[in-house]
Amino acid sequence: MYFEYPKLLWLLVVPVLMILHYLYLELCGRNPHFRVSSIIPWKKGGKSAMAYLRHLPFLFRIAALSLIVVAIARPRSSSNMEKIDTEGIDIMFAMDVSTSMLARDFTPDRISAAKDIAIEFIAQRPSDRMGIVVFAGESYTQCPLTTDRATLINLMKEVQTGLIEDGTAIGNGLSTAVARLKDSNAKSRVVILLTDGVNNSGEISPETAAEIAKTYGVRVYTIGVGANGQAPYPMITPWGVEMQNVQVEIDENLLRHIAETTGGKYFRATDNTKLAEIYGEINKMEKAKTTIDSFPIYKELYTGYAVAALLCLLLEMLSRLLIRRLP
Repeated sequence: MYFEYPKLLWLLVVPVLMILHYLYLELCGRNPHFRVSSIIPWKKGGKSAMAYLRHLPFLFRIAALSLIVVAIARPRSSSNMEKIDTEGIDIMFAMDVSTSMLARDFTPDRISAAKDIAIEFIAQRPSDRMGIVVFAGESYTQCPLTTDRATLINLMKEVQTGLIEDGTAIGNGLSTAVARLKDSNAKSRVVILLTDGVNNSGEISPETAAEIAKTYGVRVYTIGVGANGQAPYPMITPWGVEMQNVQVEIDENLLRHIAETTGGKYFRATDNTKLAEIYGEINKMEKAKTTIDSFPIYKELYTGYAVAALLCLLLEMLSRLLIRRLP
């Protein structure tokens, strides 16, 4: 066991000083007396139980205070787990959130299917650091690289259309993802770029972003999502939202070029099943085993001390009430 904040243990001086003060009052400060003709009865009777019990409330208070100091110093225990295999891969998702991702050729729509399948992919790789970049007419980081799976999954669920200017800035999305990976020391750095359209906005061209990724050794897997031909899309009309078929336009040559430039691979997903298979294939390809000799596992111990302190405070109150009732 060790303490996270060991300097706080100096507060144990306070109960020590309280004990010294209490002893001083007992021995010197309190000296009540009265005159009697003989002390023989007191010699025979000895000290009563009350003479000892009256110290109990103070002892419980000192114990409670000492336990509270130990608790706030945060006692912890640790043990080492040895020779653990982990992947050693950093992965950034670059996801298109333009309004065209609301098309219903996937179930229930493209963006919902992309999020659900990405979450399944995240759950299958517990040892990798992952992050999320979203893009439409511009791009931003939804979640930086992290190993906190709960936070990552929650932030993936919050990805939606309409939060930024509409459009498809593939170059901006890719360059933002690469910027998050360029300083990484991982054995493998990967971007999974998913889009359903043609680059039509942004300050950085997709070709330039691909060259930047290549320079930093970032491999890019590109995924074009959308059915062949036409796809139903919710359109706002004077009579409300109606489904209309729109032509699916994906710049497959561009996505293929980005993947080939960076040493990745291009995939085409036409439905939920195909998209899940693509993520499964990427999952199999991106394996870079490394071994961690040991890592600590911590266990918090302060709760036991806090509960014991509360128990001592309750015993102090109870003992005071009982002692007052004794004859």
